[in-house]
Amino acid sequence: MKSQKFTLSLIALIFGYYVFGQDATNELPVSIEKEFSIHNSVQQRTDEIFDSLVKIRRDFHRYPEVSEQEKRTSMKVATYLESLGLEVKTNIGGYGVVGILNTGRIGKRIAWRADIDAMASDIPDVVDFPSKNEGVRHICGHDVHTTIGLGIADVLASLKENLNGTVYFIFQPAEEKAKGAKMMIVDGLFDLIEPDEIYALHITPYPVGTIATKSANVFPHITTIEVAYAVSDNQDSLVSFTKELISSAQTYSPTSKFWDFSNAFSPQLGVTNRNTIYKDYVALMSDFDIKKSNNKLKVRVAVSATTIEKLNAFRALIENKIEVSKHSKKSVAVKFDFQEGFPIYFTPLNNQELTNQSLRSISSIYGKQSVIPLYGMLPFQFSDDFAYFQKKVPGVYYFLGGSNVEKGIVAMPHTPNFEVDEECIKTGVNYFSSMIIERLNN
Repeated sequence: MKSQKFTLSLIALIFGYYVFGQDATNELPVSIEKEFSIHNSVQQRTDEIFDSLVKIRRDFHRYPEVSEQEKRTSMKVATYLESLGLEVKTNIGGYGVVGILNTGRIGKRIAWRADIDAMASDIPDVVDFPSKNEGVRHICGHDVHTTIGLGIADVLASLKENLNGTVYFIFQPAEEKAKGAKMMIVDGLFDLIEPDEIYALHITPYPVGTIATKSANVFPHITTIEVAYAVSDNQDSLVSFTKELISSAQTYSPTSKFWDFSNAFSPQLGVTNRNTIYKDYVALMSDFDIKKSNNKLKVRVAVSATTIEKLNAFRALIENKIEVSKHSKKSVAVKFDFQEGFPIYFTPLNNQELTNQSLRSISSIYGKQSVIPLYGMLPFQFSDDFAYFQKKVPGVYYFLGGSNVEKGIVAMPHTPNFEVDEECIKTGVNYFSSMIIERLNN
């Protein structure tokens, strides 16, 4: 997951966001009640391998590898999958690995993706098993993602005789560079496998034991809007006019509660409320950048929007207001720059039907408290090139809770004190093994 930096004070606000108030014991639909014994087997097998999974995760954490250099990680993944009896393909798009669990029976073909790369970081590790590779650290949780992928493979392989169809386990390199998914596709990934559906997760600061997602895009679309003029003597006037125009065209004024991020997870205004203020907006996400070159004056600023339609309407509004202004003759162009910032095609786009069905399965099996409903998205710079896979195959991208307030653990990726409660490994393996089984067998 690529993201902008957060302050630790902001991270702390997350934990007041949601009061569950729901009964963990739910009457199961008949279809799931009949299959519930298999989900008991999922939990039993997860418990059996949990300690070994923690050791695997800590090994990945001690020996992290940056994007496109994941040789050791790739080898460990392949060896583990082979030990489960899976067919294994390696060196796909660099150090990508694919494990294939074929039940030998006709059924759906489900893919699960886990990213395997770490990040360059000189910040000291906060855990008792710190990185031994100087200047590299799993500060985004991909060591957890990889371990969960292996755990799901183990659980499903142990239940192979009770399953239909095929499961593909994709271990993707170079997510932090937003290159790995595309590299695997270009290198023939979808010539080797033909999934009907694809799923993935990312660790987040939600409480351990929970997952969250929503249909459509789970991150806002973020890019840079650039307004260019022919250089003239009234440069200051042009800059002031453009700043005021763009600032006034965003959805919320500078004094709005939208900008107080303590509201981001509040029951009244936050992303878990159906009427959240983070549901339908265009917002500026950086200071204005002013450049003069090649006889052009360029005014640039990062923009975040909940939909492509909102983003395009924002640009059209800017263009129209410039066209009828006294500066229209100086205007050269208004454009979005998707090469800098975070382009649209890095925004995961969840299939509505698969999102609803998979969340119903998980909440029915593990209780309503296990799923946090989301109705909006925070205006921060997040992205994941899992979106490339979703352009080929419908799927869902989930957020996995990894924080534990009582233990002082805050799982906010890309922050100095990033840490996870390793119980989230058990959550991920249980929930998504069961979800995949439901997709395969029902």
